[in-house]
Amino acid sequence: MSLLGAIEAGGTKFVVAVADTENPEEVIQRESFPTEDGEKTLKNVIAFFDQFEDIDAIGIAAFGPIDVKPDSATYGYVLDTPKRGWSGFDFLGTMKAWRDIPYFWTTDVNGAGWAEYVSGAAKDVENVVYLTVGTGVGAGIIQNGELLAGRSHPEAGHIMMQRHPDDHYEGLCPFHGNNCLEGLTAGPAVEGRWGVSGKDLPDDHEAWKMEAFYLAQAAVTYTAILRPDMIIFGGGIPHREILFPLIRESFAEQMNNYLDVPDLDTYIQPVKNGDNAGILGCFYLAKTLVK
Repeated sequence: MSLLGAIEAGGTKFVVAVADTENPEEVIQRESFPTEDGEKTLKNVIAFFDQFEDIDAIGIAAFGPIDVKPDSATYGYVLDTPKRGWSGFDFLGTMKAWRDIPYFWTTDVNGAGWAEYVSGAAKDVENVVYLTVGTGVGAGIIQNGELLAGRSHPEAGHIMMQRHPDDHYEGLCPFHGNNCLEGLTAGPAVEGRWGVSGKDLPDDHEAWKMEAFYLAQAAVTYTAILRPDMIIFGGGIPHREILFPLIRESFAEQMNNYLDVPDLDTYIQPVKNGDNAGILGCFYLAKTLVK
């Protein structure tokens, strides 16, 4: 049996898995372990894949920032990151030294976004913004059926924001403080602002209207620049279902009928593949390398 491999490389944990090349939705074996430094973590990754001989290709969706330019001297590296033991680590090179097979190298949000494009909420459209809101905020952007990248991958979690009039939180982003989307809306920002984890806040807490205001503002910005067919929210924060009607309501208010968009119930969507999106995206991207 020929296999596909998947590495969902998160800042907190790694998830590795294999699936049948012909049926990537069916996971044959899966394992997860805490993220340590690059060398220790990749030893665990390689030990998992050592169990399998017939791997056609592996998809890697990694926390960033990472170098995704194939002609760069540091292509495949993790760049400057606060995660200890990872800055300047040659992730892709380490995997190629282990086994020289095709690898699809991209960001964690691109992996999850691609899964939504292939088999999730966006499977019937060609242009999508997938935004994850959890420990941090990031976006995978697909335009005309291809992952968007320029000089590097998008960092759409760091767009500048107009402050909510009732928000006096100092923000958590070490670069932008309370001026960017991540600094205002990521899980630790919710906890920092209200003194309690978002999962412990009731649905009727004012936190959710404020969160929705910022996420809707981001959606308006992405709409104006990218004109996607759909915007999908994933990650821990959007697990709170009350957010979606609040985001749609705030989006309509902030857009103020300026641009024509689809019905908001279909335009602004939750992730459909749930916590499997990252691994599924790795399988789907790996399969694009198999001839």
